[in-house]
Amino acid sequence: MTVMVEQEGSSYTVEDLEGMPDDGRRYELIDGQLYVSPAPGYRHQKIVLKLGSLLDGSCPNDLSVLTAPFAVQPSGRTELQPDVLVGRHADFTDRLLPVAPLLAVEVLSPSTGIRDLTIKKNAYERMGVVSYWVIDPQEPVLAVFELDAEGCYQQVAEVQGEKPFDATLPFPVRIVPAELLGTLWEDGE
Repeated sequence: MTVMVEQEGSSYTVEDLEGMPDDGRRYELIDGQLYVSPAPGYRHQKIVLKLGSLLDGSCPNDLSVLTAPFAVQPSGRTELQPDVLVGRHADFTDRLLPVAPLLAVEVLSPSTGIRDLTIKKNAYERMGVVSYWVIDPQEPVLAVFELDAEGCYQQVAEVQGEKPFDATLPFPVRIVPAELLGTLWEDGE
């Protein structure tokens, strides 16, 4: 279960995150609100690993692909950890990405699904993340959102199972949701 933690009388800052325990949970901050999520499950991590590897294999030299936990910290009141992210190599510091990534990917889990599709999606949109992908590991389904000319997300694709998605942003790569599950898809689990 994801928990939103209220701090009486004020909001959290990124400095507050430094004092959080290293306990396997994910601590994220969105506009001063702290969200704590449990460690992800097997299907979730399988998809993150396969997708990260697939993106990394097609990634141009001036971009970098990273998986969580790695902080995207555009302000003192917001720090997110997308499951997978792509950013310009020149924008990264050793500890974090201080600007919007070009691509943020969230893999849904029972504890984070609603937040990934609402609060985090809105935060990425405000940040200016050009492309936001959401993967439901149960089907599997990939939903793709891209910023329009007004800076608002529009869903540009939704593919399921063995149907491919040919991404152009942030670089050309073909994604087949079923292949992200590997043997889990083949076994019908």
